[in-house]
Amino acid sequence: MRSTRLFFTFLTGLLFTPALSFAANGSVSYQQDIKPIFDNKCLACHGCYDAPCQLKLETMEGLDRGASKQPVYNGGRTESVDPTRLFIDAQSTVEWRDKGFYSVVDSAWGMKGSLLYKMLELGQQHEFKANHKLPDDIQLGLARENTCPNPDDFDDYADDRPMEGMPLAVTGLTDDEFNTLKDWMHQGAPMEPQTLTLSAHETQQIESWETLLNQKDKRHQLVARWLYEHLYLAHLYFGEEDSPTRPEHFFRVYRSSTPPGEPVQPIGTVRPNDLPPEKFWYRLTPVKGTLVHKTHITFALNPEKLARTRQLFLGDDWSVDTLPGYSYENRANPFITFDAIPARARYQFMLDNAEYFVRTFIRGPVCRGQVATDVIRDQFWAVFQDPDHDLYVTNAEYRARVSGLLGLPGQNDDLLALGPKWLKYRGKRNDYLRLRKEGYGEYEPGGPTWESIWDGDGHNTNALLTILRNHDNASVRKGLVGDYPLTTWVMDYPLFERTYYQLVVNFNVFGSVSHQAQTRLYFDLIRNGAEQNILRYFPKETRQPVIDNWYQDGGKLRMKISYASIDTQNPTGIEFKTSTPVNEFNDELVKRFQHINARPDPINRCDSEHCQRPDVAAWKQDADSALSQLASRRAANLKAIDYLPEVTMVRVEHRDGAQEVYTLFRNRAHSNVAFMMNEDMRYQPELDTITLYPGVLTSYPNFMFNLRTEDVDDFVKQMNAVEDGDDFTDLVTRFGVRRTHPRFWEYFHALTRYMEANEPTQAAVLDMNRYMNL
Repeated sequence: MRSTRLFFTFLTGLLFTPALSFAANGSVSYQQDIKPIFDNKCLACHGCYDAPCQLKLETMEGLDRGASKQPVYNGGRTESVDPTRLFIDAQSTVEWRDKGFYSVVDSAWGMKGSLLYKMLELGQQHEFKANHKLPDDIQLGLARENTCPNPDDFDDYADDRPMEGMPLAVTGLTDDEFNTLKDWMHQGAPMEPQTLTLSAHETQQIESWETLLNQKDKRHQLVARWLYEHLYLAHLYFGEEDSPTRPEHFFRVYRSSTPPGEPVQPIGTVRPNDLPPEKFWYRLTPVKGTLVHKTHITFALNPEKLARTRQLFLGDDWSVDTLPGYSYENRANPFITFDAIPARARYQFMLDNAEYFVRTFIRGPVCRGQVATDVIRDQFWAVFQDPDHDLYVTNAEYRARVSGLLGLPGQNDDLLALGPKWLKYRGKRNDYLRLRKEGYGEYEPGGPTWESIWDGDGHNTNALLTILRNHDNASVRKGLVGDYPLTTWVMDYPLFERTYYQLVVNFNVFGSVSHQAQTRLYFDLIRNGAEQNILRYFPKETRQPVIDNWYQDGGKLRMKISYASIDTQNPTGIEFKTSTPVNEFNDELVKRFQHINARPDPINRCDSEHCQRPDVAAWKQDADSALSQLASRRAANLKAIDYLPEVTMVRVEHRDGAQEVYTLFRNRAHSNVAFMMNEDMRYQPELDTITLYPGVLTSYPNFMFNLRTEDVDDFVKQMNAVEDGDDFTDLVTRFGVRRTHPRFWEYFHALTRYMEANEPTQAAVLDMNRYMNL
């Protein structure tokens, strides 16, 4: 074993080495003076993949890389483009310039020729009227044109958009902030590297996990590959899951060309299951810069989880003769690639950490979730099939019959391949469902019972999850949140693993329209598979009426041409007492699994006069009770819903300065969610509902209301009184925090402060690119 180091320092200049200048003695410090300004006023727009002009400001290296006119998201490109992931696809300023990035800091004409200075100066020249609506001709959100002037183009930009300096269309920099930035640029914009010092505990944990991942025998190599492909996206930290304290650092795992003990050099393949060089090592390295919520998907590592991982994957006597390669077939079908690893080990690891895995494919870090999630409902619950009742896990003969049918499309970017590939994989998937129906009919002739739903082994709260999906946001939370949903997913191992590989491992955000279309089309089949799984739990005579309700209008045609027929022959093992099996199933789910329900919901499912959490301060209970009057309401009897954006934050401030925060979701209703296009034609706005979540459960707030405790009742009354757009505007004017509010940044970052106090492992900067101009 390599020598143990009690304390050691990672310098960003050693880990990755862009050509950066260093701060001189006595000058403005980038880390101490400049970075806090960027974090406070700039990062809320310049953090995710879709940061304007790819200018990412969470690290110094992103600023040094600069901007690009090439958009990451382009739904019309016929071919994939080279990825431009910071720290992975180029390692120096020169390499980024070769990829078309240009400096926003440097200028042959000094500070005043700098694009950064010009944009900030333009922003200082116009001050918006306090907390008033912005002019309508300032385009915001996803519809905004990707306008990326270089220094030579700036005068034309300023003439065309005189009110669109930076920060864009929001309360801007203070004079002190602007002068500090100006002094820094006048000194040549020096940038000193970030220093990260790891503790002895972190060092020891890194060594333990890298030792597991870099063993040379074939069993360890195959397990390490599976673990890497499932954890490469995570922000890893050393501690307990949902720890009440903030971890010292977060880490990423990379395939590196350098062994443990040397600086990490990431191998820049497009996907984590692409062919690596002959020699590489799995390495853990700290995440640098300020954390951005959309990409901050956490996974806890600790000695207990290491022991659990060893026991699951290496405790049984199994062998592998030949390691699988990285061919098209290997990438498309992880069930064949990792067949040698016991299926129970793979599935149980995913179940143990289900919230993380569902977050990876529901929340992100794809910064425009609508490229995949427009084929799922806005609010639903997810549960999992128990491994002892999962035929793929328990029956080797069945597993051998179906594994070849579980391959995934999207590897071929050719536009001409879209149709044939879709038909091929749709056919295989439907053949699989037919075999599944036959297999379970033989294996469970009496039908599935409650015992076939995983109960978290009696203690694991990952067993019950809520998914809240909107056009701009997608969130996952342990527990059953909200009113009873229209659908609840039951996921078995084949469905869980396919969803992860299709939407995470094999998805390329830089891919072509063919690749993205294949991804979305297959996700439609995944959703339908989850629906078919839960239908087995309902009385057979109710299944067709239930699915007809899920697939109204054009959805009926989609059922006939795209999906395997549902099982209307085999019985259920559950006794139902009503004619509404969906609600009855959900009601029994809440009662039967209450011991592992991480978030009982007295606000949205209030069955008494006390619509409040029992374990919070009295003033928070009062706020719960008042705001619960809005929860689970339909737009037909709460007109304000028609004017609400999809995700609204409600901040309640106590007179002693304490705060409570609620996320208010507008759940949109659709006649069906079976198509990629024409969502508006399937939209049923009168059936929209509200889910009220106490806490921050979004990456992209669309708006915020800020209330004093004494204002809450008036806010609810005024919400109830809204009849038209003018009434809603009055509500916004009285309680809303518009982009022009003098205290906008204080209130906006109060959401991160709330996470730091209540969920420190999840705390990160939220994105305001979708903050609306109400």
